[in-house]
Amino acid sequence: MGNTGSVPVGTGTATAGTAAGTGVIEANGINVIADEERKGRPRDLFWPWFGSNVSVLGLSYGSFVLGFGVSFWQATVIGLVGVTVSFLLCGFIAVAGRRGSAPTMVLSRAAFGVHGNRLPSLISWILTVGWETVLIILATLATATVFGRLGWGSGAPVQVVAMIVVVALTIAGGVAGFDVIMRMQRWITVVTGVLTVVYAVLVVRHIDWSAVSSLPSGSGTAFLGGFVFVMTGFGLGWVNAAADYSRYLPRSASARGIVGWTTLGGAVAPALLVVFGALLAGSSGELSTAIGADPIGALAELLPTWFLVVFVVVAVLGLVGGAVLDIYSSGLALLSLGVPLRRYQAALVDGLIMIVGAVYVVFLAHSDFQAQFTGFLITLGVPVSAWCGVVLADILLRRRDYAEADLYDARGRYGSVRWAAVLLVVIGTALGWGLVTNSAAGWLDWQGYLLGPFGLGGREGGWAFANLGVLVALAVGFVGTLALSSGRVRRQEAVPAGR
Repeated sequence: MGNTGSVPVGTGTATAGTAAGTGVIEANGINVIADEERKGRPRDLFWPWFGSNVSVLGLSYGSFVLGFGVSFWQATVIGLVGVTVSFLLCGFIAVAGRRGSAPTMVLSRAAFGVHGNRLPSLISWILTVGWETVLIILATLATATVFGRLGWGSGAPVQVVAMIVVVALTIAGGVAGFDVIMRMQRWITVVTGVLTVVYAVLVVRHIDWSAVSSLPSGSGTAFLGGFVFVMTGFGLGWVNAAADYSRYLPRSASARGIVGWTTLGGAVAPALLVVFGALLAGSSGELSTAIGADPIGALAELLPTWFLVVFVVVAVLGLVGGAVLDIYSSGLALLSLGVPLRRYQAALVDGLIMIVGAVYVVFLAHSDFQAQFTGFLITLGVPVSAWCGVVLADILLRRRDYAEADLYDARGRYGSVRWAAVLLVVIGTALGWGLVTNSAAGWLDWQGYLLGPFGLGGREGGWAFANLGVLVALAVGFVGTLALSSGRVRRQEAVPAGR
């Protein structure tokens, strides 16, 4: 990837003139998308973002948020504002896709350097592989729970069949690539959106407003903890993939439209689902406990038997919608690390890792899902937030489109390693992990080491579960880049084209 004369087509890529839609499998990898292949309008971004976030898992987040000890009204603000703000960050980063025509983790090289970007690419790859594994696990557990209630069997045999079906759909979409994913997400959006509304109508009778309204208000730190948790579970979990779909848009596409449609598509469904989920969980302590063990399957207990098969379709499609986008972006992140594979091969590799992880958790681990899930989100959310802060500031500082060839050339204007950006991620992560706690996950009880020294009450104090470290990491990346990199960006943009 050292071609200086033109935009390279290296490993996992296609020549600039290869059409992405001429075959079943997308030919493009991490290369720049040629002008003749760029298509669509900003509003087309609504479909992949809505389809990947309309999952009934959003209902379970209502229970997770109440678990921070907040009232329903506080949970409502957390759901509506937290989800929207988090996807707004995705919208800003998605603009870079139009300006640079490359995947998110290639565009990130402008801030980190071609080789320095391997650190955030590795973090991004771990996060997306982890997310796709989580979604496969949830789909498998939910299917087995519903089938058991129907009397169609339960236990390992049902889980194996469910996992095979979900994995096949996910890997097929990820391997096929952009065009197939966009078509899949339109159908998932329509089917899952409609059936989720039907689910809400069927279970609304279980809402006990007196119980919900009597939930006591939580402290400011409890509110902050829930707010950051929601941000991390939704938009901050997608920022590292935000430009992977906008890169196909024409260069003339509206930046405002890209931000707006990405934010709307990602936020509208989960924001409402979190609020409705809080109504359900606040009405029943038993349901909240069940959600902690099986976040999707527990929701089926509220349904009449005749709707259970439909519920499985809703649950599986919603989770597959998210997993497909994850496996596509995880493959691109793997390629941006320099792994010598084609894009579809990278997706297959990630699919195999996903299978191993899901099999381990479903059949061997038998651990507390909610504790492990929270630990996963917050632990990886810290370095991703630091990266997000750096990239958002870098985008804000730029006045021109990216010099596309130099994104692949360590001798170009973006250089090999931009140590300021790398150090900001390292420092932000070190500070962030010191200001969060996930002791319930067991293997993460080392976190929170700065809560005592900073006078925040230690690992048992009021700030222990405020997830402050995620926001600190974001601020370190953003403010640090604005302070340290404005001159660098001006010098990069002053270099004449082709040099």
